Amino acid sequence: MAQGDAIDRELADLPPDLRWREWMRRVEAVLFASAAPVPREDLARIVGQGSSVDLLIEDLCADLADRPYTVARIGSGWALRTRPAYAGVIRTAADVKDKALNLSEFDTAVLAAIAYHQPITRDGLREIFGKDISRDLIGRLFERELIATGPRAPRRGAPYTYVTTDAFLDAFGMQSLADLPDDEQLADAVG
Repeated sequence: MAQGDAIDRELADLPPDLRWREWMRRVEAVLFASAAPVPREDLARIVGQGSSVDLLIEDLCADLADRPYTVARIGSGWALRTRPAYAGVIRTAADVKDKALNLSEFDTAVLAAIAYHQPITRDGLREIFGKDISRDLIGRLFERELIATGPRAPRRGAPYTYVTTDAFLDAFGMQSLADLPDDEQLADAVG
């Protein structure tokens, strides 16, 4: 919504059930149009004061139960996402190449190390991998917005640390870092 666009948030002229339905449609429209997960605060600006964004999302999820897409919690926001059962048909028929991460196995390993050990410095990554991690690799991860700078390390020279972003969560279909596989799940995946 452009700055200055005035909308009737309260919809007081509608009966309660139609008002709720319209708020759900607004939330769905915003999620559909947004390229990034939409935080609660942004959704709250398009619905009435007495409404609950969480309940609207819950009802929208129920409304979309038989659709090929659903509402996914990504970090601190929500986004519409295709259900996994439709991934193959989308890859076959739609142009989604620009969304592919195209990370090498080593790039993915570095990204995983950052996710599991954040905030982590380049020195910390060197300790994990036994070699320096190139600035080019870090730059590619920054460019794709999968990582960001974290707090400065509390030691001499205060080097930068790296942390993952909501774009990382989105790219890997996670709501939070708590969704990262634990040691047992990793062992099962590898072994």
